[in-house]
Amino acid sequence: MEKIKRPLADRIRPQKLDDFVGQEHLIGKKGLIRQLIESDQIPSMVFWGPPGSGKTTLAQIIAETTQSHFLHHSAVTTTLKDVRQAVEEAKERLQAYNKKTIFFLDEIHRFNKAQQDAFLPHVESGTIILIGATTENPSFEVIGPLLSRSRVFVLNQLSIEDLKMIIKRGLKELKVTIEPKALKFLIELSGGDARVALNGIEIAASTLKRKRKIELSLIKEVFQKKSLLYDKGGEEHYNTISSYLKSMRASNVDAALYYLARMVEAGEDPKFIARRMVIFASEDIGMALPTALVIANEVFRACEIIGYPECTINLAHGTVYLAKAPKDRSAYNGLRAAQEDVKKFGNLPIPLHLRNPVTKLMKKVGYGKGYEKYPDKDKSLLPEKLKGRKYYKKTNP
Repeated sequence: MEKIKRPLADRIRPQKLDDFVGQEHLIGKKGLIRQLIESDQIPSMVFWGPPGSGKTTLAQIIAETTQSHFLHHSAVTTTLKDVRQAVEEAKERLQAYNKKTIFFLDEIHRFNKAQQDAFLPHVESGTIILIGATTENPSFEVIGPLLSRSRVFVLNQLSIEDLKMIIKRGLKELKVTIEPKALKFLIELSGGDARVALNGIEIAASTLKRKRKIELSLIKEVFQKKSLLYDKGGEEHYNTISSYLKSMRASNVDAALYYLARMVEAGEDPKFIARRMVIFASEDIGMALPTALVIANEVFRACEIIGYPECTINLAHGTVYLAKAPKDRSAYNGLRAAQEDVKKFGNLPIPLHLRNPVTKLMKKVGYGKGYEKYPDKDKSLLPEKLKGRKYYKKTNP
């Protein structure tokens, strides 16, 4: 049986810190992660950064350098049973061989709060060193107790020079070259994601015969393939969520459910969908049905507690409710219009009668003078330059 060839990104994955590309602020000579590795004082950590920025690679290098046992798990497929088993084995490993265990959990934001809670006692006791990786803000996606026991490190999107260096390594492994225009186009399309860039040249190289040079036309052809375009940070991802929101805005329930199904089947994070529903409830439905925000928040809460697959029912209910609800963007439009005036005119003087006279001097110069607790509703309370300005214009849904 022919042995399956490992993907290029895995074959050229650096094994040492000095070979790691990017994230100089963390692994440079004065970088905090380098210092922690060199002192062998690795705490539990959360890596927050865009796709393909090196989160998995860095975790593997930390394990290799500190001679720790490395467990690689994805929150999409890992269960609490898997976690418990890993913890038991880590205890035995620590007692028998004094060997630490690094439990790397990719997409930690996919674990709900109850699942994340399971790590707390073991992180606290030092049985495992947890390294979570996420593309989402950990302040919202990782429970407070776990965050307080971990260090959060922000990984930046790879620069053009970083990507060039990584692509160069990939080309060397594949024994091919690339023309400058093709390289430039590849870097632009990869969006800072090293994995996308490497997948691109690997697919391109597999179609080459005698001529071992990747040209611009070939890269363009490769990036028309769905396999590269449909990923969480790719164009198809944004096209689908945009179509979903526009369908709800048009009150087209069937289209909204279809695009919801596309996202669910693609494995989209349910909280990502629910978060957009919360925004939609205020931005597009607004004053026409204020309780829509309550419904959207409850959908988000359900996704947070339940997770896949059951939370798809909550997403469907929320989608139908929001799509069928009347729409009114007047509050949203009013805020945007007011923001434009703030940007244009800066901090205009607040009318004296609205100011708070906290000292005798302030009262003496007129702060609060003429203030009415319940003034005429038509009386302008805006700065003089904006007197009479109307931001909130009620619309008929």
